[in-house]
Amino acid sequence: MADIDAATEIRAEADVPFTVRPLTPAIGAELLDIDLGAPDIADAIPAIRQALLDHKVIFFRDQDITREQHLAFAQMFGELEIHPATPKDQDYPEILRIEHGPKSRGQENAWHSDVTWRAEPSLGSILRAIEVPEVGGDTLFADMHAAFMGLSDEMRGFITGLTAVHDIARVFAKRLGKRPEELHDQYPPMEHPVVRTHPEIGLPCLYVNTAFTSHIKGLSEQESADLLRHLYAQASNPEIQCRFRWTPGSIAFWDNRACQHFAASDYFPARRVMERATIKGDRPYWDGAAAA
Repeated sequence: MADIDAATEIRAEADVPFTVRPLTPAIGAELLDIDLGAPDIADAIPAIRQALLDHKVIFFRDQDITREQHLAFAQMFGELEIHPATPKDQDYPEILRIEHGPKSRGQENAWHSDVTWRAEPSLGSILRAIEVPEVGGDTLFADMHAAFMGLSDEMRGFITGLTAVHDIARVFAKRLGKRPEELHDQYPPMEHPVVRTHPEIGLPCLYVNTAFTSHIKGLSEQESADLLRHLYAQASNPEIQCRFRWTPGSIAFWDNRACQHFAASDYFPARRVMERATIKGDRPYWDGAAAA
């Protein structure tokens, strides 16, 4: 057992100031022995970014940081988004507070990648646990490169080059109390490739999700629905997933270009309070040469 533990906990090179503990062979790793509130945290950003690219989602435990430090850390990876669900009078508009309890059942329990309804969906999201239930409320993550590679050669060939439409109104019309047309005035439905090329590592990743994808262009309504149902199901394979159990002070940082997540809403009526900062990304594209 000691040999197995040693093999799965990786102390990186001397210039990487933390230990990497993979959660599964496919996706997810905890970064140990690091303080995100340390004055010199900027020195560790290149290594943290590489860990994110290597594992698609990374986790930190026991981080006693403030909201300001949370934002400062996130800004080291790029410009931050402001989500339309953020209250207009909030002191820090870049923070999206996700709070559920006795009067609000969790609604994030569907496989999705954040804000795919934007023209330039996010690079990644950094979620900080403020209050968590004694049990339940885990978040699951799925490797969408592995999901793509798990398809047959024929299916991979068929979907490569197809375009899907992503629509904010599918989720947020009801939540924000707006008609779809109102939301579309500011956030019109967006077209993205069904399979996108990861802009930093070049891998093909399945890029449709149950929350925001409405249909696939060029197919009949029934063909689109049937194909999407099949593609959505790829995230449900436990062999390409990891599951994270939250504790106060835990932080998850995931790459929205390479994975999807599912927040289990099994803790009702207990309280679960999280705060998220989301880093702007770029427009998804497909590059056949990169995937060759």
